[in-house]
Amino acid sequence: MTTQKIYVTFLMTARKLILVFFLSGAFFVTQAQDMHDSDGHFMLTPDELDWNPVASMGEGAQIAFIEGELSNEEPFTFRLKLEAGYEILPHIHPEYERVTVLEGTLYFAHGDTFDRSETQELPQGSIAIMPPGDPMFGFVEERTIIQLHGNGPWGIEYINPEDDPRLN
Repeated sequence: MTTQKIYVTFLMTARKLILVFFLSGAFFVTQAQDMHDSDGHFMLTPDELDWNPVASMGEGAQIAFIEGELSNEEPFTFRLKLEAGYEILPHIHPEYERVTVLEGTLYFAHGDTFDRSETQELPQGSIAIMPPGDPMFGFVEERTIIQLHGNGPWGIEYINPEDDPRLN
């Protein structure tokens, strides 16, 4: 298969997964997006975040959208709250993933097979940037909050489709 065919297949798969992501109820319009004032400034305190389940990650993960719509070609920012013991199974994204650890510790690695010994410890304040299509995985031992930002459209595709909670 040529590189061009692989790229086209990847784009078609990513678009389908983004559609499944939104149709599964994982996208929530939040009050945070309504807090922009008329000149575009935006300020928010942590207690104003609206946390909801995230269908694409399953039980033990919650999401709070801050700005943007993941299905659009625009900047987005959201936070994930991961409960102690949560595992982020191997997956890819169609665009860059930029992660900042706000609370707790994220153990994160690139690769298509989950292996705790391959992860790097990322304590509060750490940053991880992963390119599109680069498989990644991780876990947390304590409740951890991470913030993700980038440009859409954005979604998640699990390396092993059986790991995708939207399909179960």
